[in-house]
This record gives sequence, structure tokens and C-alpha cells, in this order.
Amino acid sequence: MGFGQAITAGFTNYFNFKDRSTRSAYWYFILFLFLASIVAAVVDLALFEPKIIGPISGIFSLATFIPSLALAVRRLHDIDRSGWWVLLWLIPIIGAIILIVWACQPTAPQPNRYGPPPAA
Repeated sequence: MGFGQAITAGFTNYFNFKDRSTRSAYWYFILFLFLASIVAAVVDLALFEPKIIGPISGIFSLATFIPSLALAVRRLHDIDRSGWWVLLWLIPIIGAIILIVWACQPTAPQPNRYGPPPAA
């Protein structure tokens, strides 16, 4: 899956918390979030007074929170883990490290309890 396809899939499956998502779809969407956040921060600095978070960054974060959460859950499903494991983000440092390691694991090629393997 390419960069543009991953972004489209991320927003198309806005509230889809039940299927599976490939590693490339996940990481391309994360890359999109990172790059777009930088652009939003630069626009905020150019248009508004320097603050912790500007209005453009805030709107972007709110608009992408649910799709990124859904994508994280689908990525966990792809490695046959419950979506509730996403709550590990609440544990400082250790939780994030565990989730990053799991997100780097390859797609399970066989069907699991969350469905057949996603199309590449």
C-alpha cells in the first residue's frame, strides 16, 4: 500500500474498529500525521501568537484522533491482539515502546479472529 492509499484508507475507515490493517498502511498514516502536524504548527506560528497549541494544530488533532485510534486498533488486530491493548499508551514510556514494537511486527498471513489478512 502506498502513501496516498494509506491516507485514503485511514480516513475511509474512520470508525472501523473491527477489521485489520497492514503495517505499511499504519506507518504511512503515522508519517502523514507527523508531516501534517509540522505543517499545521508552522501555519499556527505564522498566523497566531506562539502558544503551546494553536487553533490549526488543535483542529487537525481533533479531526485525526478517531481515525488514528481506529487504525491503531486495526493494526493490533492484524497481529491478533485485542484493540484494548491500545490503552498501553496510558503507561508512560513502557507502554509506548511495547506498542511501537507490536506495530513493527509483520502482518499475520493467516486469518485470525478479526478476519482474513488485509489486501496489500
